[in-house]
Amino acid sequence: MDLSALLEIRPGVTAVIGGGGKTTLLRVLGTELAEAGARVLLCTTTKIFPFDGLLNLTGPSEEALAEALKARRLVCAGSPVSGTGKLTAPAIPMKKLAALADYVLVEADGSAGRPFKAHAAHEPMLPRLANQVIYMVGASGFGRPVREAVHRPELFWFLSNLEPEDPVTPEAVAEALQIEAAAGGPPVRVFVNQAEDEAALANARRLAERLPWPVCAGALNRRSWTCLL
Repeated sequence: MDLSALLEIRPGVTAVIGGGGKTTLLRVLGTELAEAGARVLLCTTTKIFPFDGLLNLTGPSEEALAEALKARRLVCAGSPVSGTGKLTAPAIPMKKLAALADYVLVEADGSAGRPFKAHAAHEPMLPRLANQVIYMVGASGFGRPVREAVHRPELFWFLSNLEPEDPVTPEAVAEALQIEAAAGGPPVRVFVNQAEDEAALANARRLAERLPWPVCAGALNRRSWTCLL
């Protein structure tokens, strides 16, 4: 089954947050949806590097973006961040982006390359039009010390009661996710990436058992995934 079907990605705006492969998830979902005939826009509310092998539009007009989506179906768009080579949010309002594309897939979080993420007060930067949130978890972080595996570890310590040198457990991640989600928001699904062996899948199952949301797991780099709960 396609990952977009497994995660039940709906037309409109989907936000991807957390750690462990957000950019790769956008690419996989975008490719699937575009191959099915949809117009798909990849963008961010934070900062991302342009996508290799895709048309990356910097500061496009609405007309230019509409033409690119019609011709290519899968396009990345954003505003350049001086001196970094990265893109930030497009200048076009999200409401208009959603009118131009069938699907808008938004990377709405930064994790500094870590498998897990604890969020500061201003994070994640969810678009108000988002009708779904996919929370990414990197299975490679289970068993590693909090200080190594978590972006903003000092906040994770507060959420999970783990010390900096304690290994990250599925139970601690589940507790942190639920505390952060208590304020509400769009529907959440969890995808555990980097689950490339039975030990990683076992940790993903332990996480799934403790969460109230649908949880899928797999290895995006291998194009392999399954639904756990």
